[in-house]
Amino acid sequence: MTFRTAPRALATATAALLALTGVTACSNDDSPAGADPQRVDVVAGFYPLQFLAERVGGDAVAVTNLARPGAEPHDLELNPGQVGQISEAELVLFLHGFQPAVDEAVEQQAGDRAFDVATVEPLLDATAGGHDHDHEGEEEHAEEEHAEEASDGGKDPHVWLDPTRLATIGDKLAERLGAVDPDRAGEYTQRAATLRTELEQLDTEFNEGLKTCQRREIVVSHTAFGYLTQKYQLEQIGISGLTPEDEPSPQRLAAVAEEAREHQATTIFFETLVSPKVAETIAREVGAQTAVLDPIEGLSAEGGGDYLSVMRTNLKTLRTALSCS
Repeated sequence: MTFRTAPRALATATAALLALTGVTACSNDDSPAGADPQRVDVVAGFYPLQFLAERVGGDAVAVTNLARPGAEPHDLELNPGQVGQISEAELVLFLHGFQPAVDEAVEQQAGDRAFDVATVEPLLDATAGGHDHDHEGEEEHAEEEHAEEASDGGKDPHVWLDPTRLATIGDKLAERLGAVDPDRAGEYTQRAATLRTELEQLDTEFNEGLKTCQRREIVVSHTAFGYLTQKYQLEQIGISGLTPEDEPSPQRLAAVAEEAREHQATTIFFETLVSPKVAETIAREVGAQTAVLDPIEGLSAEGGGDYLSVMRTNLKTLRTALSCS
């Protein structure tokens, strides 16, 4: 049985039922799906998936991002209108494990119209790209925290921070869009190829820009950068784990400060969508400055730029912080 053209009456009933149960949240766009019969209606869980859908789909798609700009997308809750959008969409892009509320709604409402981008390539372990401690017994508490995190879910969802992996997801998205809209399948394939060229150029810029640096360790507010650090031979030292809201223990803060001193870190990185207070505390303690390193989970509320421009800003920031030549 196919759910590709779910009736709007079902979505309306679903939304009404959820309204009675008090589902609350924020939304980027609560307009009804299916408003333009000439375009494929795509719902994206958060910004990098919106970026992909818009670039691969072009003017043949109408894309709704469930996560509001400026809001941290991990803990997104869905309002009834957004659940209705998922029910009515012709394609739903999500990353299983990143947004639990979206996962639940997709399971209940999306059927075979869902595209889990985490299935395109195996996700890295939560501890990938992390710092390899050289001293026996050093950072025992920190290692225990990382081990607990790895056993807890175990996978790092931030796959888009490797441009080559994002390109591969774009290729698969073109296939899915072509299945939904066969008349324009060739257009989707061509746009995905164009995007791949741009992402491969970005990858080249990162490889060249980070080839020769005085330091290769980055101290970050949460361990979102495993794909980036593994791809470009860096090491991340995370103040907190994969979830940015996690409060680091005093032992973890002390361990990070010690490592920052050991590696003569000049910069402690924080993010656009998360409070910089903990990063600022570490920076004061070790005599470093702070700077933004953006995991691109969402754009800021002020907007400006896109995935490519934010990644290039990240590269410039890393080159300065790591004293790259």
